[in-house]
Amino acid sequence: MENKRLILFAALSVVVILLWDAWQADYNKQPAAPTTTTQSGAPAASDVPSAAATAGASAQATADVPAATANVTGVPGEESVLKKGQRVRVVTDLYTIEIDTVGGDLRVADLTAYPAAADKPQEPFRLLTDSGTHVFVAQSGLLASSAAPDHHALYSAEQSEYRLAEGAVELRVPLHWIGDNGVTVTKTYVFHRGDYVIDVNHAVVNGGAEPWNGRFYRQFQRSRTDRESAFIYTYTGGVVSSEDNKYLKVSFDDMDGNNFNQAIKGGWLAMIQHYFVAAWIPSSQDQVNQAYSKALGEGRYVLGMVTPVTTLAAGASGNFSSKLFVGPKLQDRLETVAPRLELTVDYGWLTIIAKPLFWVLEFVHGIVNNWGWAIIILTLLIKLVFYKLSEASYKSMANMRRLAPKLTQLKERYGDDRQRMSQAMMELYKKEKINPLGGCLPILVQIPVFIALYWVLLESVEMRQAPFILWLQDLSAKDPYYVLPLIMGVTMFIQQKLNPPPPDPLQAKIFMALPFVFTLFFAFFPSGLVLYWVVNNILSIAQQWYITRRVEAAANAKA
Repeated sequence: MENKRLILFAALSVVVILLWDAWQADYNKQPAAPTTTTQSGAPAASDVPSAAATAGASAQATADVPAATANVTGVPGEESVLKKGQRVRVVTDLYTIEIDTVGGDLRVADLTAYPAAADKPQEPFRLLTDSGTHVFVAQSGLLASSAAPDHHALYSAEQSEYRLAEGAVELRVPLHWIGDNGVTVTKTYVFHRGDYVIDVNHAVVNGGAEPWNGRFYRQFQRSRTDRESAFIYTYTGGVVSSEDNKYLKVSFDDMDGNNFNQAIKGGWLAMIQHYFVAAWIPSSQDQVNQAYSKALGEGRYVLGMVTPVTTLAAGASGNFSSKLFVGPKLQDRLETVAPRLELTVDYGWLTIIAKPLFWVLEFVHGIVNNWGWAIIILTLLIKLVFYKLSEASYKSMANMRRLAPKLTQLKERYGDDRQRMSQAMMELYKKEKINPLGGCLPILVQIPVFIALYWVLLESVEMRQAPFILWLQDLSAKDPYYVLPLIMGVTMFIQQKLNPPPPDPLQAKIFMALPFVFTLFFAFFPSGLVLYWVVNNILSIAQQWYITRRVEAAANAKA
């Protein structure tokens, strides 16, 4: 406890261990055995809500959903597990979207404001997809006592392409389904200019002679994906929010273990990943839904919710609607969409600290218009806030540095007699009026802030592909030339030289090796995070050097 860096490095090591443990828990488990599939390649497990998943619904309403109608076949030779019909292309100011007439599913969503990569500015990031081995689609449908269109049913489209007109504020895309029982359904997607919220509406007209009993479900179907980085852990999986449980993660491993089945009032459910989210939000926060999950096998999962039974008399009509958010995790937008949706920007248990830090970072960015300079200025502000605490710590360390020769003499005098050595050290501290633990508390107080800022820089989509200066054109990616990690290693080495040397030779060797270890470790971190540590280290060196010189000058004056 004689060296401030011991505490800091111990805390950082704990963080690294926690990240590694989370990575192991989320990505390194053995996959569940795949379920048996039918000859058509579709999983034997049903991918629509079952009676078990919708407890409380009437037996009549849980009847099997009719299969897809004519002219719909799987696509030979493709790895997609979803059947495909005709595609309806939708182009807005924010999206390029593909809707399939099978189920009216939203199968493809390209976010045109977000390039797939910094070196591919013309290629939009694809959040939803049904091609290749990766599947992530938004599905919705109706379950009924007679006939109703689920996400296997075949709709008809009026056009093959829709575009948001210049000056128009919304774009409506209708799909139609006609049942043998006289029931007709119009499924309409409504896109809004400048908004990542899509309205999804099912208008049902019961033209039959019997009452129609049905429920409305919305779900995501998604496959596991590889980690984005071998060194950075971010959560990918399901989340359910309700009044009773504001933010409940339902991971793929959870879905493998047990089907999720819980009544939720209001709230929402989502599939999240680093920087982006897709969420189903009930049309009313007073609405009660049954949330459910299913593991379909072959690495695919379903997370959804279904309403209670609604009855439409013969000749009556009704509407089932929901909101669908598909886009980046921009906190200011998410807060306006649904209560607690901004929690998908997952800062973990330090949210209470991380949120204010992000607000300050965003405010500074609004002034300097550069996220790199905003990080530097925020780091400086944090150092100013903790200046007095750091000053107390550095004074303690400077005094310990001044006593280092005397401590070495005591070690030589008492050798391996640890008891007498400890007694002599305590007498020396008492004589010199030095608290050897004086540098500990200030560092411990600051550690939660450091970790919270780490999560802010890691989780904020604003950092994605954000340029700084010169060669640093993406603060969310590693430094391509490893300049920042090398500078960070040098600053850590300088800090070691400013600290009092540990009396234990083995401990001294470990400390001298740490700058090299952390240089290698941080070489693969996002450059925005490394920038923060470099600036923090440089400011710490300047402050510690100034205080150390002041303490030593005062001691020499007394001598």
